[in-house]
Parts: sequence; structure tokens; C-alpha cells
Amino acid sequence: MIMKTHFNKCLALCLFLTMSSFAHSQANLDAQFEKILSTGFRAQGIAGMDRIKQDPTQQFCSKPQLSNSKAALAQAAEIEKRNMASITQPTDGQYLGNWQQGELVAQSGRGLTWSDSANAVNGGGCYNCHEINRKEISYGNIGPSLWNYGKLRGYSDEVIRYTWNRINNSKAYNACSNMPRFGHFKILTQQQMQDVMALLLDPLSPVNQ
Repeated sequence: MIMKTHFNKCLALCLFLTMSSFAHSQANLDAQFEKILSTGFRAQGIAGMDRIKQDPTQQFCSKPQLSNSKAALAQAAEIEKRNMASITQPTDGQYLGNWQQGELVAQSGRGLTWSDSANAVNGGGCYNCHEINRKEISYGNIGPSLWNYGKLRGYSDEVIRYTWNRINNSKAYNACSNMPRFGHFKILTQQQMQDVMALLLDPLSPVNQ
């Protein structure tokens, strides 16, 4: 019994030392990574060094998380809650704009690079990740197909608000979503988001034919 107790104490000490060493090593790696970031990039044009500074959501998603960790799941839920609270609804109360303009926003991936003017109009680059209009033969598949988006889901207030929230800040639903936070970071204007909304939810949009 004494030997078993002694063994358990030794095992606990070994685990503690291992975890402490791992935490110390991780801290060193984090410091080295931050140094590489700060020295490996430079500001040019409209791209400033502020772009390498991560907010709490980005910090959480940049580190490997244990999917079965209660602490990680709780933190993810809190991150989603904060992102949801940051979403603002359209100031004019209108969710749907012009679907033709929405198609242009979805097609364009321009904007926000160092060579762009601060006055350049950003695009959404939606086709980089989604199939939207099936007449477009080039699109990515990181995200789900949005073909017949409104036709399949309906045009209820709940669907409209959910879609607006997703475009505005997708991390309100998935803390580590790959989708850009178009409204949160003001990548797209309110009008542009309304136009993309129309592309997806206007019954007259070719997406819903």
C-alpha cells in the first residue's frame, strides 16, 4: 500500500513536471512566433502592421484545441456569444438590396491589399468558397453550395436574419469559422451586404430559379 502511494506521488510529480516543461516550451515557441511576425512583415500602402495583431477570437482559433475539452468548448461558446452581440442589423431596416449588384460583389475578390487604394471598393470573393449561381463554372467548395438558397430555405424573417448575421459575422455561429467577418471588420459596406443578401434571398434572383 505504501509502495502504491509512493508510486502515485511519483507519477503525479512526473506529470506535473512534463506539463510544466510543455507549457514553458509553448511559451518559448509563442514568443519566437511573435518575433517572426513582427520582423517578417512591414507596413506598405493600406496594409499596416495592425493586421498581424489578433483579437481574442483569432488567438483562440490559432491554437490547437482539444475538441473534447470542456474548457475549450466553453471558451468557444463564449466567443460565439461575444461575436453575436457585436452584430448590428441594417440601419435602414432593409435586408435585401439589388441582386445584380450582389452578383458583382460575390464575383469580386479585389480590395484590402497593399497595392489597393484606400478608396478602392472591396469585393466579397464569395465564389472562392461557394457555388452560388450554377451558370458560374468556377467556384470553391470550402463552404456549402448556396444554389437555390432562398428557394430551399424559404424567405421567413428567421432565415433572413440568420443569413444577415452569417454574412456580418460568421463566428457568431462557429467560433473558428473560415468565413471572413464581412461586417465586423467592415470588409463590405452595409449596402454591399444587402446586395449579397438579395442575391441569395430575392425570389427573382437567378440563384432561386
